[in-house]
Amino acid sequence: MLQARASACRTRGGARSLDVVTLSHGTLAHRLIDDHLVEGRMEPGHEIGLRIDQTLTQDATGTLVMQELEALGLDRVRTEVSVQYVDHNLLQADERNAEDHAFLRSACRRFGIWYSKPGNGVSHPTHMQYFGVPGRTLAGSDSHTCAAGALGMLALGTGGLEVALAMAGRPLHLTMPEIWGIRLTGHLPEWVSAKDVVLELLRRHGVKGAVNRILEYHGPGLAGLTAMDRHVIANMGAELGATTSVFPSDAAVRDFLRAEDREADFRELAAESDVVHDLTDEIDLSALEPLIARPTSPGNVVPVRAVAGEPIGQAVIGSSANPGLRDFAIAATLVAGRQTHPAVSFDVNPTSREILADLTRMGSTFDLIAAGARIHQAGCLGCIGMGQAPAPGRNSLRTFPRNFPGRSGTEQDAVWLCSPETATVSALTGEITDPREWAAREGVPYPQLRLPGHASVNRAMLEPPLPPEQGARIELERGSNISGLPDFDPMPDVLEGPVLLKCGDNVSTDEISPAGAKALPFRSNIPKLAEFTFTRLDPDYPRRAAELAADGGQGRHFVVGGENYGQGSSREHAAITPRHLGLRAVIAKSYARIHWQNLANFGVLPLEFDDPADYDRIDAGDRLRLENLRPELASGAESRLRLHNTTKDETYLVRHRLSDSRRRTVLAGGTIAALAHEEARHPGAVGNDNLAAPADPGDLSHGAG
Repeated sequence: MLQARASACRTRGGARSLDVVTLSHGTLAHRLIDDHLVEGRMEPGHEIGLRIDQTLTQDATGTLVMQELEALGLDRVRTEVSVQYVDHNLLQADERNAEDHAFLRSACRRFGIWYSKPGNGVSHPTHMQYFGVPGRTLAGSDSHTCAAGALGMLALGTGGLEVALAMAGRPLHLTMPEIWGIRLTGHLPEWVSAKDVVLELLRRHGVKGAVNRILEYHGPGLAGLTAMDRHVIANMGAELGATTSVFPSDAAVRDFLRAEDREADFRELAAESDVVHDLTDEIDLSALEPLIARPTSPGNVVPVRAVAGEPIGQAVIGSSANPGLRDFAIAATLVAGRQTHPAVSFDVNPTSREILADLTRMGSTFDLIAAGARIHQAGCLGCIGMGQAPAPGRNSLRTFPRNFPGRSGTEQDAVWLCSPETATVSALTGEITDPREWAAREGVPYPQLRLPGHASVNRAMLEPPLPPEQGARIELERGSNISGLPDFDPMPDVLEGPVLLKCGDNVSTDEISPAGAKALPFRSNIPKLAEFTFTRLDPDYPRRAAELAADGGQGRHFVVGGENYGQGSSREHAAITPRHLGLRAVIAKSYARIHWQNLANFGVLPLEFDDPADYDRIDAGDRLRLENLRPELASGAESRLRLHNTTKDETYLVRHRLSDSRRRTVLAGGTIAALAHEEARHPGAVGNDNLAAPADPGDLSHGAG
């Protein structure tokens, strides 16, 4: 048996210590990785390649993925199951979103992909309902793909190009993470729910506490958590920066799959009895209280009682972070026979048609409507800033995963993240309210829900793939708003240019390439979307980049960032649009995992300060220079480069973490360019003949019952 060496490290804010051990083994995460490992070795810090069984794309990222499949010359996907969901861009204020939906459906028919039409539901809970299978790997072009870890899957959010390559039968590459064991004990008290569990982890460890780690949940406390409770916790592992989260596949998963008519897909999975994790932590569920994340970070968590009394203007129930039937049913029970406060917009986003049907069968839809709730279509909507934007400066309580500045669609927003119980009770009172205090004051017992044992399963809402011979004849339907993928040039030998932007810590991809109803409809039109790049941090960035390009040819420039650069959404637009404007390198203190991958995939060199203090020595406008870049990157002998500040005549050491394959990618100008170069040198190396033989993606035996 391997011996563990333990030490202690203090977490921020004086929270309890996090025990750190080494030499993990026997974990469920290791078992899942080992079952799918095709390259590398399972040692933290080493690059590994995984075989991917299933993929998930959504419409905010899927249009680029489909264009990438076309650029790769793919005839048909090579996965067991690939599904395209339309859940983000549902508002049809003009023709652009509808055109993109038509394009996505045609691409699904062409490449052999399941199609989930608008209104079917948010990708993550819908995928759990119809396709999730314990023990499978899932790669999704959405950072919250990790939610499927609730079923005992190894579910990884990543950039769209990584997903396209997985759909083409290529391994998914990532850095082998540490395995962080989270032991749950006790039982959740009344008025406390799964959202408070993950908010407690964010309170302890912040938004980068789980970077390059897999969270593996275990312990006796799991017995009281349903599969959808676990979905809530796994989903917001992304907000901790985790590679993914993993739960065992046990009786709770069997119950969930049985309710979806898919018990045959159940497979019991758990860690070994003598498991050792790289790090450990423990949460006594019985000791938790209602928590809330203040604006403007999921990590800014406090007890609800500490901010009680703050007036609110909106409360929203739904999103992939609280998608389960119980989350809506408990809200309906609390408002039944009551009216929400006249100053509050109480918005309800059902997360799937199935859940809306179940709510209606239960009579809960009537209770919500009678109490003044606004019922919206099933989808992401306000979570991505597509509708439900709050008034500036008015507090909005949401059961969402993120509250980054401006993500709601309102620049001066004030978004708080909390449980359905806290959001609903606060909608009744008109101010942030601890539901325990409200219940005591009003004499309201905690609801004892009776949820149906069988879901309103409706497989007809999903369009299966066409047979290969029919799919080969399908032409892609391109509207006027689909621009095509840009061509990017290789990395030069000498990279010189100004620092066009210097930003601080925890910059999100929403601040790099905004979501919302103004920008996101241009997700398939890179030149137009580029006009929004970094405008939440510097409204003049696109103009200055354009002027630099007009004055200096290609407009090459640098961006300097702080810690956790690129947190949040997996949208690769946050790498593509700055690259389109001339960005060739980012120098940051540290990166969020997915954005780091996306930068490299599109030929932007992601560098880190060797000495973080050098961050303070560089100012916006300074001119930087990297020499001998191609030979130094090509040799792979040294990960450190010398960065010269010609404005101040200073030199700094910077380093990269690029593997051999990623260095080739950056040198070529991006992954697609690198594959084209490989194909030119070795004809057939990238073609379909060298991809794994496809499974039949229309076979429902691998999820969808």
